[in-house]
Amino acid sequence: MTTSAELLPATSRALLHRIAVAQRDGRAPSLVAAVARDGELVWTGSRTSVDGHGPDENVQYRIGSITKTFTAVLVLRLRDEGLLDLGDPLEKHLPGTGAGEVTIAELLAHTGGLAAETPGEWWERSSATQRPTLADVLGEQPFRHPVGRRHHYSNPGYTLLGALVAATRGVTWEEALRKEILEPLGLSRTSYEAQAPHAGGWAVHPYADVLLPEPDQDLGLMAPAGQLWSTARDLAVFAAFLVTGDDRVLSTESVREMRTPAAPVLPGEWEASYGLGMQVLRRDERTLVGHTGSLPGFVAGLWLSEEDGLAAVTLVNCTSGVPAATVAADLLKIVAEAEPRMPEPWRPLPEVDASVLELAGPWYWGTQVVALRLSADGGVDLGPAAGGGRRSRFRPNGDGTWTGLDGYYAGEVLRAERRHDGSVSHLDLGSFVFTREPYGADSPVPGGVDPEGWRGLPR
Repeated sequence: MTTSAELLPATSRALLHRIAVAQRDGRAPSLVAAVARDGELVWTGSRTSVDGHGPDENVQYRIGSITKTFTAVLVLRLRDEGLLDLGDPLEKHLPGTGAGEVTIAELLAHTGGLAAETPGEWWERSSATQRPTLADVLGEQPFRHPVGRRHHYSNPGYTLLGALVAATRGVTWEEALRKEILEPLGLSRTSYEAQAPHAGGWAVHPYADVLLPEPDQDLGLMAPAGQLWSTARDLAVFAAFLVTGDDRVLSTESVREMRTPAAPVLPGEWEASYGLGMQVLRRDERTLVGHTGSLPGFVAGLWLSEEDGLAAVTLVNCTSGVPAATVAADLLKIVAEAEPRMPEPWRPLPEVDASVLELAGPWYWGTQVVALRLSADGGVDLGPAAGGGRRSRFRPNGDGTWTGLDGYYAGEVLRAERRHDGSVSHLDLGSFVFTREPYGADSPVPGGVDPEGWRGLPR
């Protein structure tokens, strides 16, 4: 990732002011932040010092649960290689855990009903030797809720996923992470253990401006849930990957799947959901995807907005006080509003299939008018001609049909049915019939069309 000084001075100052207020009000020993746009680092900023020097985008901080997103990428890689299916019960690939009925997808989305934390001591401040086996991580009663019924964040769940990766690959989770993600993406400053220069973790007294060092624990089996150290620059690179994918690591389609909500939304939390290893948040009329993180001595936040082409990272070395995720979201908003993304210029299609072009325009599902539009990538869009309603994008299958990518019709097949003379009769989409006229006399509408046609209401 290259650094580009493209932001306007006023925007850069607004970003610096936001982190300055956060550091002062949160009483943080240090804070570093970064903003990337369309895959390029366009701004970094920091406040105070680490080891007597101002921290920059290459100083390491612990990132806590942002580690879970890395673990999820490793699991999706196994799925894409055909080594497992997300619908598989854990027991099929990792027997004997006592939580084997939970599916891999449920573990990724925190819907497996497992406890939020481990039994016994506070695991984030305890030595890894306190949890030498998965039985020590899960305890005798690992479940708190029925499997698959609700979202309940579970750190032990990601321990199971890390163990699944290790068992399937035949190497440690750390080695799989390094070879399959860190090295291909060039994340040289992301590591299992701290590498200089790095920040130390501190607790700040709530009523006095004094510090207490927090312990730096090796999380052992819990590492896939929160072990990693990283930098603002590396996380910005990782965020860009989570938008576009990288065929050396994970495809565009698979990272899009990670960003898609996969957990039921709880009452009172309608603006937040969870995908496969990623948090999904609706804030300031934009969708943010990423993850938050915390460990004793550190808080972190990473958000990306695909529609704005932006990602923001905030890393802080104090146990509490600075809402790192909120600050990252604010940084993203500042840039999005001050310097909105320049739209791509409109260009005509280089070529178009005449048999597809004739499908463009209005269609009727009953009396509702929808429009079919051709997209630049060779697919089609189908949605309301005006106002709200069902809308989906479709990719071509190469045989004159299309498969839905999102919305109500995701996974459904759209086809144009033709008459004997080759003319288009109607569109068929998951048994729904779309015709060129609303209930035309010769339209093949299920149930038939009244032969007397349209009429006024008798008085």
